[in-house]
Amino acid sequence: MRCFTTFSIIARCAKTSALGVCVATAVPAVGGVVPHVESGVGAIATQAHTNVVYGIKGLKLLKLGFSPQTALEAMLKEDTEREERQVIIIDKDGKTAAFTGKNTIDWKGHLIGENYVVAGNMLVGSKVVEAMAHTFEDSKGELSERLMKTLEAGQRAGGDKRGKKSAALLVTNHQKTGTRPVLDLRVDDHPEPVKELRRVYEAYKEWVSHTANETL
Repeated sequence: MRCFTTFSIIARCAKTSALGVCVATAVPAVGGVVPHVESGVGAIATQAHTNVVYGIKGLKLLKLGFSPQTALEAMLKEDTEREERQVIIIDKDGKTAAFTGKNTIDWKGHLIGENYVVAGNMLVGSKVVEAMAHTFEDSKGELSERLMKTLEAGQRAGGDKRGKKSAALLVTNHQKTGTRPVLDLRVDDHPEPVKELRRVYEAYKEWVSHTANETL
């Protein structure tokens, strides 16, 4: 298990039922570990002393009909290192749950709002998640764009106090485009990962606007 002290948002679009996670951190390859999403089920971010079981098992429990809170409590109960975890969950109906362990590194915390949760640990301060929450609540449009704006707000507010390295955007059912029902964009090692993720995201949107069929 790797330590992803980071800042993230999980969210649901009330209009389209899209689900997504957007995350950034100061270590490489955050996209392969922290974000977990399944269409029609839910979205999860597992960070701090990261354990991907929270993402994999969490989605399975949601699919079985467990509420986010019940699923989270069940997983925490089995985890002897739970106080080193930070986990946030949202399901297909917008119900949420969040946990920030006592042994995660300051600044650490989370905020829960309608159809979203923001969280972070080892941040420059609470202003990071506060800026993210305000930005998401004030944003409109596709969920992927709202998530990007939220992540950018967190970075502008200071983000991870150790620096910058990787970022990821994972959204399911954001739009019906060929064989790509999932938008999965990652920046694994870059001095400005959030800015680079925006560049990649804009390139993807341009491709979408010019073609109705996927060609690789």
